[in-house]
Amino acid sequence: MSGTNPFLDPARQAELYGHASRLAGRSNALMRAKTSGRPVPDVIVGLVRNHHERPNRLGLALDLGCGRGTSSLTVAQELRPRRVVGLDAAPALIEQARKRAQRLPGLPVSFLQGDFHHLPVPAGACDVVVAAFCLYHSTRPQAVVAEIDRALAPGGLAVLVTKGLDSYREMDQLVAAAGLDPRAEQHESLYVSAHSGNLADLAAVSLDVLTVEHEEHSFTFDGHEHVAEYLATNPKYDLAPGLYGNAGALAATLHGFLPDRPLTTKSLVTFVVAQSAGGRS
Repeated sequence: MSGTNPFLDPARQAELYGHASRLAGRSNALMRAKTSGRPVPDVIVGLVRNHHERPNRLGLALDLGCGRGTSSLTVAQELRPRRVVGLDAAPALIEQARKRAQRLPGLPVSFLQGDFHHLPVPAGACDVVVAAFCLYHSTRPQAVVAEIDRALAPGGLAVLVTKGLDSYREMDQLVAAAGLDPRAEQHESLYVSAHSGNLADLAAVSLDVLTVEHEEHSFTFDGHEHVAEYLATNPKYDLAPGLYGNAGALAATLHGFLPDRPLTTKSLVTFVVAQSAGGRS
């Protein structure tokens, strides 16, 4: 890995998201480890119900950085807006989201490849815009928030979600202790562009912030094999040739340096709910 933050390096996006299986493997390993913290798509739905003026009569809902479509599908199933559009820059993730949607026929949901700096909707078109775990992929997150403001209808709601700067620091410590990447604890946080500490301020540049919620999520990995599934496609670390993408080799290396035991780690998840400035109808 170069000195550039991998989440902010355009040259690495094909590597990180060129195959949906890489994100799926990392996400599945993390979710299997989860021991506390509400499912984020469910929290998003609850925030819309609590803060939107007409949550039962929603028009267009836009899900930015939709990835494999989990939040998009939950919003479609639970809130039943007239239409849900998931937007992501990675074609492989859009393809996977479409396949998942096909298993739920009848939902008014579609997926588009696109750039969240330039939303493919008219001004004032959206009743809801969700941006969950994606703003930290932009070097200009304020520009994305300004686009969200442009897209929101009067009374429309934005739900922004991110992580704390020091999320998963215990994983950093393990990677350093095993010699997989001795500088693991010195790397810049992947979430530096939009994190729990600055998300509300980023939103307030263009939007009226209604509420901010912080929730600690905890994870316990069973042992080295489970940890290796998560590490195999984590772009934060400088792993030796042959280890990146190779969970078996990573697990073997961990076994060679450290006793096998569970690893518990944490992440602060932050939700910001906001409206277009002066947008109360």
